[in-house]
Amino acid sequence: MVPRVVPPVVPHMVPPAMTAEQARQAWLEWLAGERRAAALTVRAYGADLAVFLGFLAGHLGAEPDLAALAALVVADFRAFLAARHAAGLASASRARELAAVRGFYRYLARRHGVENAAIRLVQTPRAVRPPPRPLAVPDARAVAEEIGEEARTPALAARDTALFTLLYGAGLRIAEALALDRRDAPVLSPGATGEAPLRVRGKGDKERLVPVLPAVRRAIADWLAHHPGGPEAPLFLGARGGRLDPAVAQRAMRAFRRLHGLPETATPHALRHSFASHLLAAGGDLRSIQELLGHASLSTTQRYTAVDEAGLMAVWRAAHPRA
Repeated sequence: MVPRVVPPVVPHMVPPAMTAEQARQAWLEWLAGERRAAALTVRAYGADLAVFLGFLAGHLGAEPDLAALAALVVADFRAFLAARHAAGLASASRARELAAVRGFYRYLARRHGVENAAIRLVQTPRAVRPPPRPLAVPDARAVAEEIGEEARTPALAARDTALFTLLYGAGLRIAEALALDRRDAPVLSPGATGEAPLRVRGKGDKERLVPVLPAVRRAIADWLAHHPGGPEAPLFLGARGGRLDPAVAQRAMRAFRRLHGLPETATPHALRHSFASHLLAAGGDLRSIQELLGHASLSTTQRYTAVDEAGLMAVWRAAHPRA
């Protein structure tokens, strides 16, 4: 007699008639139980997937089952994203919903053998970055020149003035400025001439040379007169002698903008936006500004053209021979 072979018990076996909604519930239980996902995460994923399944019910004309989920093509997923866009959903929210759908399909493939290659071919909606929010020229100058007035000591006043003058005058990121050491300070040695450019190490460990305005050099020289450390010490020191924490600079900017009635968008990084936008408004070319900012792509720098279109039109009318 041939022995009877008993098939092994496969966990999370899906009944043939399981609906997509039942599969959704099983996925959420798996997320909470086996993946130990946070309750808020489970709730958010469940809500996003419910929207997708609700769309499919109308799109397909019936509540989908696992066979319907496996049969969806790229056009179906794109139709879902298009419907969400038409409903006014931002690209970031559409990307989040698509991520939930992808996670659900990965679960179906691993646990239930429901494969659908089309979901991997759908592009994630690209987030639309808002245009930069620079300060007006008088406000940016006021920050650089007056932010030290509220400091507790002359040394802290000189430090804050030097830092914010550098951010606006050279267009540095706050992290780039705070990563500088005293030996990097843009000061001329005795008898030297020239501009004494600043060597900055930016994103991707890329190095660039940034020219330094006389006003920036003077502000840094004033701070160095109070600086207690040697060449290896951080250029901008905190209260305990270590490298200045970005939160301290952000707090100083927050206090200044509230005292002077500046908008909430007035942050240390807004000074970098101001540097680029004000150069562009004064006739600077995008390639040069790209180099000064250390942008890897010109498309990143082109965001500043949306800030001052009127200024660009004025330059065009003045410079183009047929204008």
